[in-house]
Amino acid sequence: MMSRRDPSPLMRTTTGFLFVGFICLAFADIAVTTGDPWKEFSLLLEGLVTPDFYKTDSLALSLAYTMAFALLGVALANVIGFGLALIFHSRIVRVGCAFVRAIHELFWALIFLQLFGLSPLTGVLAITIPYAGIIAKVYAEILEEADRRPLAAVPVGTGRASTFLFVRLPDAWAHFRTYSMYRLECGLRSSAVLGFIGLPTLGFHLETAFKEGLYSEVSALLILFYLVIATMRVWMKKPLLPFYLIGAVAILPWSIAFSWAHITRFFTEDIIPHPIRAGGENMMTALGDWVSMLLYEQIWPGTIATVQLTMIALVVTGFLTLVFFPLISPLMLGRAARTGGHVFLVVVRSTPEYILAFVLLNLWGPSMLPAIVALSLHNAAIIGHLVGRFTETIQLRLDAVKGMNRYFYEVVPRIYRPMLALLFYRWEIIMRETAILGILGIATLGFYVDSAFADLRFDRALFLILITALLNICVDAISRTVRAKLRLQTSLEER
Repeated sequence: MMSRRDPSPLMRTTTGFLFVGFICLAFADIAVTTGDPWKEFSLLLEGLVTPDFYKTDSLALSLAYTMAFALLGVALANVIGFGLALIFHSRIVRVGCAFVRAIHELFWALIFLQLFGLSPLTGVLAITIPYAGIIAKVYAEILEEADRRPLAAVPVGTGRASTFLFVRLPDAWAHFRTYSMYRLECGLRSSAVLGFIGLPTLGFHLETAFKEGLYSEVSALLILFYLVIATMRVWMKKPLLPFYLIGAVAILPWSIAFSWAHITRFFTEDIIPHPIRAGGENMMTALGDWVSMLLYEQIWPGTIATVQLTMIALVVTGFLTLVFFPLISPLMLGRAARTGGHVFLVVVRSTPEYILAFVLLNLWGPSMLPAIVALSLHNAAIIGHLVGRFTETIQLRLDAVKGMNRYFYEVVPRIYRPMLALLFYRWEIIMRETAILGILGIATLGFYVDSAFADLRFDRALFLILITALLNICVDAISRTVRAKLRLQTSLEER
């Protein structure tokens, strides 16, 4: 049964995004540039089916570090985010949270790497800061949308603290707990990726093993990582959390030292634009030339590539979601088939886009194709899982049609609006990931950020990161506007 709402705005929006996506694809570089990608792919497949678990030291320790960074980072982010959620009505807090969450955790890690080196502080803070901004927004929305009826029973004169602790918080607590588990899963993925900048997490060993052609070790690392994520509901119990946090603090190598003089210099000299540091009578002219150079040589081409890749990935994600959600839908498949589909989606959504793009870049060469595939697969697996679960609530008539007719005429019309809501909700997330994939060599904004850090031009790097943050904030604002106009909503559990 089709929605009673006017379908024309929905159709126009869909057509518009499809048009933009196809135009971007027409001008995208999606060539495969490696000499014999199929040979390397066959070696990778052979390694994936023959995992090598005998390198127990590197496997176990890298996994332990990955979990430690994630646990500490997400725990601190929950504490800070909860506090910020209570004052989220303040414009300063809202703007600050929007800014810090618009910067990818890998960009934060590159910044803290200049301050603290390979100290555990770099990894913990890189996860804590953006996650605190995300959690503050979500927790504030949960509190705002909580059931207000219990407030009517509160006696006159009851204090705000008592009202919050005993009336509002109990209703929201279950949502907080559910979301914190999801955020921990995201933290594990982020922690793994931090290894690509030198921290001793899973990504560090993955990169080393892959470049050396040790695909069996790559397989073992990924299998262990998938098992950790798949069994989170088993090992992540509230009574055990203090022991996990103490163990995380104990296992990380805190003995790594950093220089306070170096930190002071970073804030007082290194990040100040070079023309301002140099001074002189023509400082403003030189500053204008500096900004102009960055604008035309890096910001403009980097922004075009970032937006281009984002729009292609967004459209392809939509198409793949329509393919993936039937894999776990009881309206389309039987229990046995859904089990296989569930395993597939868990594996795909548990693989960080950065790691998947890294693997595909080594197989296909440096073009947009690996990034498109990585971004689309990961996000489609997440949205497909949520949409598949949504179909469990749909009741069809006993005489409903079967097969493809059921898919096209019964199921898709019912899930299309929720699917678009989730797709637009993840638009800004896709943009963040697109920018960071530039570190792998794709010419998005992240490519120029990474080059600036490599050349020790920290003033350029911070300016470019600011541009990526503003771009993400703009996309988030457009996404919220589109969702509001189309009356698309996501539930608390889907954020």
